[in-house]
Amino acid sequence: MIKLLKLEYYKNLNYRPFKVFTILYFAILIALLFIGLVDFDLFGGKVNLKEQGIYNFPEIWNFTTYIVALLKIFLGLIIVFSISQEFSNRMFKQNTIDGLSRKEFISSKLLTISVFTIISTVIVFVITMFLGYQYSNTTDPGKVFEEVFFIGNYFVKLFTFFCFLMFLSVLLRKSVFVFLALFVLWFVESILLAVEKYQKMHGLTELQRTHVVQNDFFISKLFPLESMSSLIPNPMMRLNMAKMMGMKYEFHYPKESLVACLVWCAIFIFGSYWILRKRDW
Repeated sequence: MIKLLKLEYYKNLNYRPFKVFTILYFAILIALLFIGLVDFDLFGGKVNLKEQGIYNFPEIWNFTTYIVALLKIFLGLIIVFSISQEFSNRMFKQNTIDGLSRKEFISSKLLTISVFTIISTVIVFVITMFLGYQYSNTTDPGKVFEEVFFIGNYFVKLFTFFCFLMFLSVLLRKSVFVFLALFVLWFVESILLAVEKYQKMHGLTELQRTHVVQNDFFISKLFPLESMSSLIPNPMMRLNMAKMMGMKYEFHYPKESLVACLVWCAIFIFGSYWILRKRDW
């Protein structure tokens, strides 16, 4: 394992985009976690997210993981560029000539993905605990760890997303094709989910439609990007202003989405290995 990590390190040491996007990602990640300390102008008034309760336990786990998960594309760029350059620069072919097996190649990429995911998750956990204890209106142990499962969901979401990008990178080899495929899949999944929701809500009252959106199961939610998205719901209805407007937040742990993500992880990993074995590189 150490040998494979060293190999990945030396491969990417002099690759400028790798260093730039890595630094950029972690800098923005840390900055975003402190976003609640900044005042925003909204419709002519000042809005402070800290005063809106984003740093209160247990809601803070939902807010921080949702916000920083939006940045996953930055780390995704690193993964895609790192793998794509292997094929464009014929590094993969040279490595196999030098004795690196296809299994070791996939393992080295998985180790890189795991390292990035673990570091990102630890940073989010530590800063969330710090901000929560600094600004939360309660530090009761029961409240502090009530929704800590969002950290685990964040880890699964990132790891699945990176495995997906690894699979696309091995399949398509060109970074531009990878991101085009990612956009097309996102677009298709969004349309299928919208169609499914329309079919279920057609002819229902407004109250019934709200119940359907919050509680009904959608087959589209098992698709790769949708299953990842479902792990961490949008927490905006948990803001104090949303509560004052009578909006209700309902969350049912997405067991189906979690299982779907784990299944997709296995498919992407074994699919990447299968493609490497079958293709004549």
